[in-house]
Amino acid sequence: MQYTLTERFLKYVQIDTQADPMSSTFPSSEKQKNLTNFICEELKEIGVTFTTNEAGYIYASIPSNIDKSVPKVFFCAHLDTAPDCSGTDLKPIIHTNYQGQDITLPDDETQIISPSQHPNLLTKIGHDIITASGLTLLGSDDKSGVAIIVDALYQLVNNPDIPHGEIKALLTTDEEIGKGVAKVDLTLLDADFGYTLDSGDLGCFEDENFSANAFKLTIHGVSAHPGYAKGSMENAIKIASEIVAALPKLTLSPETTEGKEGFIHPTKIQGGLESATIDFIFRDFETAKLDEYANLIRNVAEDVLLSYPNSTYESEMKVQYRNMKDVLVKHPHVSKMALQAMENVGVKPVYGSIRGGTDGAALSHLGLPCPNLFAGEQAIHSKHEWVSIQDMQKGVDTVLEICRLVAKM
Repeated sequence: MQYTLTERFLKYVQIDTQADPMSSTFPSSEKQKNLTNFICEELKEIGVTFTTNEAGYIYASIPSNIDKSVPKVFFCAHLDTAPDCSGTDLKPIIHTNYQGQDITLPDDETQIISPSQHPNLLTKIGHDIITASGLTLLGSDDKSGVAIIVDALYQLVNNPDIPHGEIKALLTTDEEIGKGVAKVDLTLLDADFGYTLDSGDLGCFEDENFSANAFKLTIHGVSAHPGYAKGSMENAIKIASEIVAALPKLTLSPETTEGKEGFIHPTKIQGGLESATIDFIFRDFETAKLDEYANLIRNVAEDVLLSYPNSTYESEMKVQYRNMKDVLVKHPHVSKMALQAMENVGVKPVYGSIRGGTDGAALSHLGLPCPNLFAGEQAIHSKHEWVSIQDMQKGVDTVLEICRLVAKM
């Protein structure tokens, strides 16, 4: 098979699509649509039917080439890159036939991608590794997934001997700021189940993720002139600081947890003497624990306020996303098919859990079961980001094999 994903990937990453968490527009940065428009031109050339929306999403479709009715499967990836690291003037570099050496990035020679820090490199001997030049991220998260999906569409159109039902693709914007499916139209997607390609090393498969809530605590203190405040002032800033200081220090924080352990994470304090707010995010694989975390914060606030009898607090909690496992356990064939496809193309599945969220989690809870497959992403959101071309090619193989397996249902 003649893969086209390397050429596509190299073009995609040079188009800056960094999301803007401070924006209220859709997409959050208009430049994300530059990649939308570029890929739409590619889909025209391939001969794939597609449509877009105001948020820059792409909905693509290939008709069935078999004579029976089978489920409609979709593949999803996101076009945007993280706000954590610049994607402007990105220069991708291919390091051919990698042999285990340190990779010094030429535009900033202090940026060295070393197997001592990235041990997965030692499993890629003989591979062709793509990095950025040292001044930006690479954008493999998730342009690897995008390139895999577009190449798979190309292969399906140009290899009609591959049996498949109706195949769908969904490319989204603003996933990196938690809005990846905020504008999704399920009637346009028109699928039964699917897979995101937004994971790491070869064989990675994830069918569970954190459930997440946002939590805001507002402290109402008592203001007074600082020259005459004795016995009357109750400083909301100090109260908020005491509440944060009273949180568990050895557990329940991002810096002290791993694996299936959840956490409470204060992300922002703002306000003044009379009123202050603390913003938190709660994360856990067990959704019910998010309520426990809210109660813990309220109990801490009440204990602190015992010393401030004239002050009060109020709280607000909002759902952000939920564990896809809650849905996928009801549709075991979706996960089994992906695992079987990997094995059929010579990829050993590596089961994992996502300490975060994905478009697939949101889609699952919208009624479309959607676990997460590998796209080869490594050291994401950083100047050390890298990806193996051969791993991405195996991603294409896996997508095509899933299409074959669905055609047999």
